[in-house]
Amino acid sequence: MARPKLSTAANLSNLLPTGTILAFEALVPSFSNNGDCRIPVHKYLTLSIIVGFSLVCFFSSLTDSIKIKGKVYYGIATPRGLFVFNHTDDDDDQENGDAQKKQDCCSTSTKDSDLHKYRIRLIDSVHALSSLLVFLVFSTSSSDVQGCFFPRQTATGNALMMNLPLAVMTAVSFLFMLFPTKRRGIGFPRKQTPDTAEAKTPDTAEPKKEPKKADTAELH
Repeated sequence: MARPKLSTAANLSNLLPTGTILAFEALVPSFSNNGDCRIPVHKYLTLSIIVGFSLVCFFSSLTDSIKIKGKVYYGIATPRGLFVFNHTDDDDDQENGDAQKKQDCCSTSTKDSDLHKYRIRLIDSVHALSSLLVFLVFSTSSSDVQGCFFPRQTATGNALMMNLPLAVMTAVSFLFMLFPTKRRGIGFPRKQTPDTAEAKTPDTAEPKKEPKKADTAELH
């Protein structure tokens, strides 16, 4: 029972937009001129990175991966299935050695059978919106963003912005632990499947040979 709980807690770093928040905190001082947005271009730059990173947070929660013939393909979940975006036509030629036997992961038969199982679901929308909410709260509570868009902040507003990110992060983390996602998108380690484990056993394991002492004993 301890192992699933630990794995779920470890995946929170991938479910929550921690990397996006760190990248935003590294860029926002330069884009906002350290919170001094008297020049309008700094406001536009700050707003652009907020919108850009918000889209990254939302759509990264919908990414998933599928393993076909030993290679991992990444895509984004859609209502019709998984839309793969890192597949090339040379992948199947290298694996099959014959261009006439192409059966890539984006073919009609594979898309209907395999990729349709990765279609977007309700829990995916909840995770995407929760990740977006966490990022928006952290980004708007940044001192540089506050100084750029809300230079005259009241004491109540300052107290709210100091405590709101922690409260939202705790609530979303609890939600992710109660309703974990099964998707393994960009940034998630891919677990070894039984198919890959079985594929390695014929190469590594050698058939056991029976000793020949029994045959020689019968001859005598």
